[in-house]
Amino acid sequence: MNILILSRYSDVRAGEFSEILQDKLLNHGFFVSICNRDLLHADTSLFNLENKPDMIVVVGGDGTILLATQRMPVQIPILGINYGEVGFLADVDPDEAFSFITSLALPLPVEPRMRIELRLNGKLLGTSLNEALIVTDRPSKMLKFLINIDGNIAERFRADGLIISTPTGSTAYAMSAGGPIVDPRIEGFLMVPLAPFMLSNRPHLIDSARKVSVTLEAAKPVKLVIDGQTEIHLEESCKIDLLKSQDPAQFLDAGQNFFEKINRKLRHL
Repeated sequence: MNILILSRYSDVRAGEFSEILQDKLLNHGFFVSICNRDLLHADTSLFNLENKPDMIVVVGGDGTILLATQRMPVQIPILGINYGEVGFLADVDPDEAFSFITSLALPLPVEPRMRIELRLNGKLLGTSLNEALIVTDRPSKMLKFLINIDGNIAERFRADGLIISTPTGSTAYAMSAGGPIVDPRIEGFLMVPLAPFMLSNRPHLIDSARKVSVTLEAAKPVKLVIDGQTEIHLEESCKIDLLKSQDPAQFLDAGQNFFEKINRKLRHL
């Protein structure tokens, strides 16, 4: 099996663990390489399609896992080893990593996770696994949003910003902003207004099969932040279309119950 290990950049402890894990897996007969590049500040792919690994092992926190999915030219199975603080996306602890990986065989057991494509005038702005955040460039200034579903105006409101989350991202920024925890097997767009002007503006979970768009009606400088990794400055009064990506993230199924894991990790926050 061909394995690529991605370690959290500049984290000495994660780097040392990655090298130890690499040596153990090499001795066990796996082909293993380590990526030591700073992928956050370089627009480079994690691998090329001619030398595609069978799986990627990410040693780090949720941010490193999100970065890995952003840098994959195509999504392949990913295993998160928690070297972060909470690690909602990491299913394996460091002391379990070697035994779990060596128990795997091809084809790998995977759980697909929906991602959201964001398009402006048909052009792809980016794809998110957790969320896309729309906020103003000017602190303390509200934006005006119009949500259109299947050709109909579903809601018009003012707020400091808007979180457009996947079910996977419902335990991230969306949860902190008052959104619900959503089963990641559900495929939908979770919209959570940030500090809405009216208390009646509540989070919405919309089926991903519907045609959904978000229109910015306020003529103010606006930026779009995708998975906390990519920042894009938007035109004033633009419309963003939301689509379910045809290339979902692929997570190794470590046999953990989602709700038990969430309950356990939330107790440590």
